[in-house]
Amino acid sequence: MRKQLWMIFGPIVCALVIIGAVFLAPFFTSTTSPAVWQNASSSMAANVLRGNSIKNAAIDSGEYVPFFGSSELSRIDSFHPSALAKAYDRNYTPFLLGAPGTQSLTQFMMMQSMETELENKPVVFIISPQWFVRDGLKEDYFNAYFSELQTYQWVLNIKNVTSSDQYLASRLLQYETVAKNQALVHVLKQIQQNQVPSGLSRTKLEFESRILAREDQLFSRFGLLSKQKKIDKAAKQLPQTYDYAALEKLANTQGKKSTSNNSFEIDNHFYTQRVKKNIHRLKGSQKNYNYLTSPEYGDFQLVLEELAKVHAKPLFIIPPVNEKWQAYTGLSPKMLNGFSQKINYQLHEQGFDQVVDFTKERTIPYFMADTIHLGWRGWLEADRYIEPFLTNEQPTPVYQLSNDFYSTDWQKVKPNHLPEKTEK
Repeated sequence: MRKQLWMIFGPIVCALVIIGAVFLAPFFTSTTSPAVWQNASSSMAANVLRGNSIKNAAIDSGEYVPFFGSSELSRIDSFHPSALAKAYDRNYTPFLLGAPGTQSLTQFMMMQSMETELENKPVVFIISPQWFVRDGLKEDYFNAYFSELQTYQWVLNIKNVTSSDQYLASRLLQYETVAKNQALVHVLKQIQQNQVPSGLSRTKLEFESRILAREDQLFSRFGLLSKQKKIDKAAKQLPQTYDYAALEKLANTQGKKSTSNNSFEIDNHFYTQRVKKNIHRLKGSQKNYNYLTSPEYGDFQLVLEELAKVHAKPLFIIPPVNEKWQAYTGLSPKMLNGFSQKINYQLHEQGFDQVVDFTKERTIPYFMADTIHLGWRGWLEADRYIEPFLTNEQPTPVYQLSNDFYSTDWQKVKPNHLPEKTEK
């Protein structure tokens, strides 16, 4: 009888033991291959953004600089930071940490998952005005990049609950994906109540965290759709010697050629696929858009606090909106200027003074590739700040953080009602 039972259940038991050993054993599967790093650095793959093993090792190596942003990072042309770094053999390679739909919550989770690797390091961060809509990060975008691994890591590292922890716990509880995870909900409610996570729910998250970390080590290097070949091709179109005047002329030439089928200076393919069929419906469609009131301001404060915590040296870039498209859709230039004023206040008041604000460069031809993404002239102009910032050693800024920027009052404040600037 025992032999028969073993014949039936023995293989199942053995399989479970093997699976348990693979996922829970301490031995490590390397994700430190330079080839893996190179493929991952331009892939913007969700498994890389949600995971830790590849991006952390690459940034820790010192060979890569994190570029945090969203969809603008995925649009490769000859003036993209990755192409310029490749063409002119810069002493840095961008590691693109963003994709369509990544905003401050996703960026914060990635940052806190690699605190040691980011410490005292330079960082480039692109702030999109379009993130700062009334309801903040949409459910679908949150779900696409929500990382249980990184969220558990944040929860389990809490020793003393801070105001930012309480803010983040409250924000996470607003999303349905989080609400379905009872153990996570329990610890988030503890954090809301100023309690360090404890009990069976914490134990469950600790166990699941080990499995997720092992899964990340085993599988994150698969399915990386690297853009390296596209970057290499784009880099070859540049002159051998860096000369800004020649590059500006080339950017104008490429921009004009690439936007020949419309009057908005929008990339031909983007216009045909995303705009043309809806062009009449889109006229005046953005006249009520408002980027001045949003929970994204609080989410962005999480990013700033994390950067300050690890003594990072960030360069912030604020892109404009395509002026011709802005006029057609009715998007208010006054509102965009007000956003610029408000976000600059939040940055500079806390000691984040390396800010490149292109809001008023919206009139420059071919500065944008489409409606909202930096293009040929835009990336080239950004490079005039990025290259010296990353090539030369930067002093560590002195930060003066304020919890006021988590408040709903700040999220709603209008630019003409900004507080008096503090003396430094």
